[in-house]
Amino acid sequence: MYLISTILIAGFAFYIIGCNSDSDEKKEQGTTEPKIMSKEDMIKRGDYIVTTASCNDCHSPKIMTNRGPVEDSSKLLSGHPANDPLPPLDTKPTKPGNWIYIAPDLTTFVGPWGISYTANLTPDSATGIGAWSESTFINTIRNGKHLGDGRDILPPMPWSYIAKLTDDDLKAVFAYLKSLQPISNRVPAPVSPPDLIKMVAK
Repeated sequence: MYLISTILIAGFAFYIIGCNSDSDEKKEQGTTEPKIMSKEDMIKRGDYIVTTASCNDCHSPKIMTNRGPVEDSSKLLSGHPANDPLPPLDTKPTKPGNWIYIAPDLTTFVGPWGISYTANLTPDSATGIGAWSESTFINTIRNGKHLGDGRDILPPMPWSYIAKLTDDDLKAVFAYLKSLQPISNRVPAPVSPPDLIKMVAK
């Protein structure tokens, strides 16, 4: 009887020790701090997000080929070319039920909102995002407002979906954009429907 009691007590002791060891191990695993990305890692992460999100489709000027428009690698993410003439305009896209117009290089759009031009996302200080802070960039995406609290970001920019990215992802995107070659290209301001009507009437 004494031997059985001794075995039971010893077994229970080992069980308690084992449980405490598992618990301590779980606590150690639970308190593991997330890895802090280096600047190089952030740029790589940002490149991946920008590429897979197809940002170049609209924000990079194109060269027309026999297979359609392809990105101009010398002007990546520099937005609508400031000096490129637009095709002939009319006001049909501003009225419900009509087609929306897209320029041949996919950097200009005409719809019920008027005319929108894709922005220069390179770090040029005067015409791109070179003077922007990280928080300004994040607030712009989160709020759907230019510079975070300005005019509305217009279609077809899918800012409401991009806003679902984490802060770390948006910081990575910003780090990547800031690593690009600065390109001086002052994209025209958006044109409201009333101003579009005036442009067409000239």
